[in-house]
Amino acid sequence: MTPEAALERALRQERGRLLAALVARTRDFQRAEDALQEAAASALLHWGRTGVPDRPEAWLLRVALRKAIDQYRRSGRDGLNTAALALLARDEAELPDRPDIPDERLQLIFACCHPALDPKSRVALTLRCVCGLTTAQIAAVYLDAEPTLGQRLSRAKAKIAAAGIPFAVPGPELWSERLNAVLTVVYLVFTAGYAVGPVQGCDLCDEALFLAGLIDRLCPGQAEIEGCLALVLLTHARRKARIDPEGQTVALTQQDRALWDTAMIAEGVMVLERALARRRPGPFQIKAAIAACHAAPGAPDWPQIAALYDRLQQIEPGPVVRLNRAVAHMEAGNLALARHEVEALADPLAQYQPYHAARAEILARSGLWSESLAGYDRAIDLAETSADAEFLRNRRKILLEAWAQAGFSDFHEKKGRAEARPKSNREV
Repeated sequence: MTPEAALERALRQERGRLLAALVARTRDFQRAEDALQEAAASALLHWGRTGVPDRPEAWLLRVALRKAIDQYRRSGRDGLNTAALALLARDEAELPDRPDIPDERLQLIFACCHPALDPKSRVALTLRCVCGLTTAQIAAVYLDAEPTLGQRLSRAKAKIAAAGIPFAVPGPELWSERLNAVLTVVYLVFTAGYAVGPVQGCDLCDEALFLAGLIDRLCPGQAEIEGCLALVLLTHARRKARIDPEGQTVALTQQDRALWDTAMIAEGVMVLERALARRRPGPFQIKAAIAACHAAPGAPDWPQIAALYDRLQQIEPGPVVRLNRAVAHMEAGNLALARHEVEALADPLAQYQPYHAARAEILARSGLWSESLAGYDRAIDLAETSADAEFLRNRRKILLEAWAQAGFSDFHEKKGRAEARPKSNREV
């Protein structure tokens, strides 16, 4: 294996573990990342002359610690630097010849996902530090310029240092709140990947699955972690059926189940059952149970799904949960409740495309076809992907055809709104 290939493999597989070990010792995200980058540059030089070592990751850790020591020596001799330098020198001296890299990634994850950081920065920092994505890859997901995303990452690291955010797993008094923040980041990573698909050689859905599995391994026996892992597994299992050959989004109820990953579904159900057996219910377990209902053989059990959303709304209230609850009740036959709920969400979800699509469907089922068409128009305007826009155009077309069959004609567009007049008796 060439030095370049060996380095790329080591950093892809062990970057998070290496960075966590370095942050734990330097207590400085930027210094740790700079030291690892310098060690990687040295690796290409030295491995090209002496060959790739038996354990490239161990070599990188030792050299990165030396680089961090050099950084402190260059930066001055104040009391803080002197103390840090002494600790680093001790750690470097105590490394055995073939060190096992300590796995301190759980501490790294909690630091990256600290509530003091804004949600976008938490996601970006986790993808960079734990998953090892490049700044360019993360920027592509958010459609940001690479320098802009780089500045966001730098500000996040600086805030961690300035605020004294601990590199530690929180204690029992903060466990529930902080764990939910971590799992929310994992799911935000997944939903970002679900929305944009693979970009620049990375698939965020796969990264979310990796993160959920990693947290489960590092902190076993936690029902909500298992719930998050089950949710990602059960949703990701349907990935091949989400888009049809023409590039159009396919509604869940119309997907070809033969394309679903049955092994992944079985794994997700198993993980969910393990979580539920702990009898410590939480929002991620409820969301996973909803996903399991969708994946169950036969038609979805909409009354059960609606009941699960009722419970989720109680423990994690919010406009998006409320919208999904309305859709579930629509499918379960409670159209009046669904209409009442979506109309109440008009202001908080005014710029949320799925809201307008759901409202349009509910209005169509209520016989308010003209209003429904206007709702589809708004949803199409807000669609973020061509696949979603084409799906919505198709739904709108079907509605127009149904409206015509019901006794209306002379369709035309006026100020972005569909209008029609009833057929005359002669036309009927």
